Amino acid sequence: MQWISSTLPRHGWPNNRAEFHKACMINRERKRERYLRDPLPVRLAGLAADFERIASSARHATGTASVVEMLEESQYYIEWTAAEAEPEVAGELVDIQRMVAAWRRAWPEAQHSPAIRTLLSVQAKKWADQVLDYSGVLDR
Repeated sequence: MQWISSTLPRHGWPNNRAEFHKACMINRERKRERYLRDPLPVRLAGLAADFERIASSARHATGTASVVEMLEESQYYIEWTAAEAEPEVAGELVDIQRMVAAWRRAWPEAQHSPAIRTLLSVQAKKWADQVLDYSGVLDR
C-alpha cells in the first residue's frame, strides 16, 4: 500500500474505514502536488517508466501483487498529465487510461494465467514506448 504509507500514523493503520480513506486522499493529494511540479516531458517520461515497471512485474508471478497498485498509480498520473498535453496526445493518454482501468479490474483473475500476464506485459511495454515518445526526452 505504497499510496498511503507516508500518511499513516506512527502507531499503525487507521482505526476505521473513514480514517483509511482520509489517509489515502491526503497521500494522493501530496503525490499529485509533487508530481505536478515537474515539467510535462518529465512527467510523461516518469509515466513511461511506470509502464516499464508494470511490464516487468506482470511478466513474473512473484510481482503480481504490486501490479494493481502500479496500474492505479498510472491512472492518476495520466489524469494529472493529460490536461496539459497537446489535444492529440491527451486523447491517446485517455485511451490508455481506459485500457489501464480495464486491466486493473481484470487483474485479480488474470494474474493467475501466465499467458494473460504476458499480454499485459507486452501491452504495458507498448504504452511505455508510446508515452516516452510523447515526452520527447529522447529527442534532446
